[in-house]
Amino acid sequence: MVLKEKAINGVLWNSLGNFTTLGIEFIVGIFLARILTPREFGLIGTITVVIVLSEVMINSGFSQALVRKQDCTQKDFSTVFFFNLLIGILFFIILFFSADALSVIFKNKELKPLIQVLGIGLIISAFTLIQSAKLIKRVDFKLQTKITLISSILSGSVAIAMAFSGFGVWSLVVKSLLFKLCQSILLWVWNKWKPDFIFDKESFKQLFGFGSKLMLSGLIGTFFQNVYYLLIARYFTQQDLGYFTRAEMFKNLPSQNVTGIVTAVAYPILATLQNDRVQMKGVFRQMFVNTFFVTATLMCGMMAIAKALIITLVGEKWIPSVILLQMLSVVGLMMPINSMNVNILNVVGRSDLYLKLQTLVQLLIIPNVFVGLYFGIKFLIVGMIFISFFGYIIFNHESKKVLNYPIKEQIKDIFPSLLLALTMGLLVFGVQLISHFSYQVTLILQLALGFSIVVISGEFFKMKEYVFIKTTLLEKIQLLRSK
Repeated sequence: MVLKEKAINGVLWNSLGNFTTLGIEFIVGIFLARILTPREFGLIGTITVVIVLSEVMINSGFSQALVRKQDCTQKDFSTVFFFNLLIGILFFIILFFSADALSVIFKNKELKPLIQVLGIGLIISAFTLIQSAKLIKRVDFKLQTKITLISSILSGSVAIAMAFSGFGVWSLVVKSLLFKLCQSILLWVWNKWKPDFIFDKESFKQLFGFGSKLMLSGLIGTFFQNVYYLLIARYFTQQDLGYFTRAEMFKNLPSQNVTGIVTAVAYPILATLQNDRVQMKGVFRQMFVNTFFVTATLMCGMMAIAKALIITLVGEKWIPSVILLQMLSVVGLMMPINSMNVNILNVVGRSDLYLKLQTLVQLLIIPNVFVGLYFGIKFLIVGMIFISFFGYIIFNHESKKVLNYPIKEQIKDIFPSLLLALTMGLLVFGVQLISHFSYQVTLILQLALGFSIVVISGEFFKMKEYVFIKTTLLEKIQLLRSK
């Protein structure tokens, strides 16, 4: 019961943090999208893959290795800290001096200073990784929530002020760097951990043995997941990339945040159960079913309201993003459940198998790139949908050996949630077809109808996923009131 309560508290605090941050980022994104142009967002999108790949290298899988290891010492944390810091500085130097070549490759000289300045974030991330890992290890998402909210509010406010003042794309650069800097400073102030001047070869060897496979897998996965940015930036226009990144932003708001919440909480909790497969399956199953209920509801709703949402919030100049968002929402639907199946392999120490399977799935992106080049961005997204379903099948084939929870059983468990989400989505989409009101009013009607359908159906059919989430939230609200 203690473990279950810890898991629930972790999910709730992480949910609160992620979705509150989501709201802040959403509001900031709306302001910035109304002020800035699709081309300016496209410029940042071009750089994203380079920065993200560098951050994967800096992490080197050590964070997950530390979370998984049950008897970490100060020596372990200090060793990883200094290694991360060294790699962070090294990659900043590499990125700084290669910025000119990268701007030539993407045929845009504006990218050079942007890349060089954004590269500073790599050093900041190196300072932050161990502090974050310690909080995750002890499932302390309350402090993480506090830090994330402060960082989001500060960086978002500054970015909006800069955008209004005419700083253009630099407002996006400062937003990214200021968020990382504020987060890092607060972690060091409030987490109360300091490294010792130690670098232990045996500790490094042990942790790197597990983490290196995750690093390679992360590099492969991150590169192939972001290769679409490179493709669009190189062979299409910056404006096209802006539309794509804006659609991805809307898709990621629910999908990536749900994935992040569940993965962050599930990994340390399941890691403590790695020697008790029966209890592990029970905890995993509950998380899996409840996660899909939330994700399916949000993503099907997103598909239904896409047009009214984008026009209302960011304006008609972003209309080309509507169809892209509707298609990407299918990819978003699969993200959390794919992540959970993948997570199991890491929990039981099979990072080698994870690497092999991840490589196999990501290799499918290569032919999809050629499809995109020949047929266009929409067909590229169709390929992304196929790859996400194929990945689910492949990873479940291996994770079921650990949990004895095969696809057939998983689909049976999530089918009621899927049926409700699809029905709700179709009815909400119908409102747009018959509505003669403005897009703003139509959006309100769609949201009200979608919420009503989910609540009424959950109450009438006593859906266990709905009842669990409702009961848990009410209990925590009551607890907070009593305090």
